[in-house]
Amino acid sequence: MDFEAPPEHALIRSTAEDIAAEYGPEYWREREQAGEFAADFWDELGEAGFHGLLVPEEYGGAGMGLQEMGLAMETLCAEGCGMAGTWYLVVTAGMAAVALRESGTEAQKEAYLPDLAAGDRLFSVAITEPEAGTNTLNVGTRAERDGDGYVLNGKKAWITFADRADDMILVTRTTPRADVEKPTRGLTLFLVDMDDPGIEVSPIEKHAINYSKSCEVFIEDVHVPAEAVLGGIDEGWWHLVKTLNPERIGFAAAATGIAELATAKAVDYANEREVFDAPIGTHQAVSFPITKAYTGVETARLMRRKASWLFDRGEDCGYEANVAKAAAVEA
Repeated sequence: MDFEAPPEHALIRSTAEDIAAEYGPEYWREREQAGEFAADFWDELGEAGFHGLLVPEEYGGAGMGLQEMGLAMETLCAEGCGMAGTWYLVVTAGMAAVALRESGTEAQKEAYLPDLAAGDRLFSVAITEPEAGTNTLNVGTRAERDGDGYVLNGKKAWITFADRADDMILVTRTTPRADVEKPTRGLTLFLVDMDDPGIEVSPIEKHAINYSKSCEVFIEDVHVPAEAVLGGIDEGWWHLVKTLNPERIGFAAAATGIAELATAKAVDYANEREVFDAPIGTHQAVSFPITKAYTGVETARLMRRKASWLFDRGEDCGYEANVAKAAAVEA
């Protein structure tokens, strides 16, 4: 692993810093209180080329990797955007872009990736279900063969951007779990148009991140053609795994950036606040805990970079991605 950053990394960092300077904590506090989607921030990310970082150049993207995406996310978060710095990129520019890039047919790539890279197409990724929770192997949403296509029925919960998305990557079962030898068999991914009349979306009331809705999605008798299959029939688990590692790496970048932002605020306060004619940061009881916290941030950042490096090389990074996310969230 080479720790020397290529020249384009400096450009990504400086661009992210410039964007974050316009969309700082007060901006996000206002969006949070109003429950408003930050359309101007989304467009700014598109103009900067961040939506297309993971999209191959032949489809209008930058043809870069998770090392660059992670850097963009972490910098946005650390420079004042908080969680939004990752949240507005991780689903469409991260998960959907990787899913289409790695598992899509040529026709699917041509249909979706150029608009995605330009920021003109927004995806949701529908995995979680009320009864299955985070155990994806227990999903109950069904896809049944119907002539030349499929009929989809089911319910999803906590689906990000479902209220605004143009398209959805839907995780279904094409073969019941009871009928397969291994629980990882029988899952299939579909590309679904969110304008279908058989789809109903209902935002869920929640405590935070209200600048992005999390929704219940009801799917009733939605007909899709066979060309809507993403990957292979009954092979969806392995195609889904390719998108989950970028998600974990993305949220590792988010947590690391947020922790860096919090640490910077703590250091500023410790240097400004005076007690007995001395800044409180000069006291070890204050400086040592801050230093210990920042050590955790630096360690998490290194593991996130390692996981990204492995992913970009096409190597297995599941272990590193999980460790990076766990370490970053704790930090």
